[in-house]
Amino acid sequence: MSGRRLLLLGGIGLILSGMFFGDIFAVFTLHQNAAQVETSLAAAADAALAGNRQAVLADFQNAGAFLENRGTKVDTHVHMIDFGYLALMLAILQPWLAFTEGAKKRLAWAFLTGAWLLPVGVYLIHYVGLAHSPMKAIGWASIAADFGGLLVLIVTFVCLLGLWKHFRGKLTSPPDALLADRSMEGRMLFAGGIALVLLGFFHGAYYAATDLYRHEAQDYSLLAQMSAGAAAGARDVVDQALGDYGQLQGAKAVNIAAHAHSIEFGLLAIMLAFFQPYVRLAASWKRRLAGVLLLGSLLLPVCVLLEMKFGLVAGGLADFAGLVIIFALLATWIGILRYTGELDASVRPVAGSGAPR
Repeated sequence: MSGRRLLLLGGIGLILSGMFFGDIFAVFTLHQNAAQVETSLAAAADAALAGNRQAVLADFQNAGAFLENRGTKVDTHVHMIDFGYLALMLAILQPWLAFTEGAKKRLAWAFLTGAWLLPVGVYLIHYVGLAHSPMKAIGWASIAADFGGLLVLIVTFVCLLGLWKHFRGKLTSPPDALLADRSMEGRMLFAGGIALVLLGFFHGAYYAATDLYRHEAQDYSLLAQMSAGAAAGARDVVDQALGDYGQLQGAKAVNIAAHAHSIEFGLLAIMLAFFQPYVRLAASWKRRLAGVLLLGSLLLPVCVLLEMKFGLVAGGLADFAGLVIIFALLATWIGILRYTGELDASVRPVAGSGAPR
């Protein structure tokens, strides 16, 4: 197994794990957590109206704990997927790294170790805290996460040095069958990925031009209304401001999530287009998987965007689209696992000679 294939399998594995974790978190934790935060903020407003300073402090502490719990789960989900993307990018660049195959494999293992250690450490931060930590402000989970991030940083820097060494020495690389592939499924993924990225860009530009600054102004004004209503003892003003604030945060969240997911899935499709020769499945099945992946990648951000209007129906369809993408990725991962290695062997030097086989 080459360093490229290790990064490819590990990268897709990270993306699969991140998406599966994100789906579970969205279904069983995210909405309940948001409701708890809203309840704590409402209780803090009621306590402020009653002049109970201690209750206000306790309610804000509860809201902070729920937000920390949510933040560590979101960070775990995001870091897994982002490190998976970085692994796929490094896999594409393998022929241009001026290292031996053994060194590339060691770098791949070091990268994957750090890429798994960081999100697991981030996930445990909320549960481990500062217990038995040698530091006052950093717990063992944070230390493990930072070490994982350092491993990823070092490997990425070494790969950049390998690229610099290759191009500085003007070394010639053997023909890369992956980059030379022009199969139907590869072209489907490449074209569909570019379309998804463009769609995400256009939506982000539209949201920034029409709603973003208005939402930021409303954010400030609603918080001011809450404070003024609490100071004046006007419970109805506080309740109205709280409800409007929740709706505003929901509108901002779905627009940002739709924008980000469209671009992320587009980049994923583009990178997977390069690795179709590694997928040991029939061409017809690879085309079906490409179509399923692109369909789910389009359906998910659209349904996320519609959640404010259609509620749980759109949310359920978004979760279903996430499962569709997971299925397509898992089938692709299995196909790569079944790959026998002939493309890697075709460019590996024969012992005792400098010529490729």
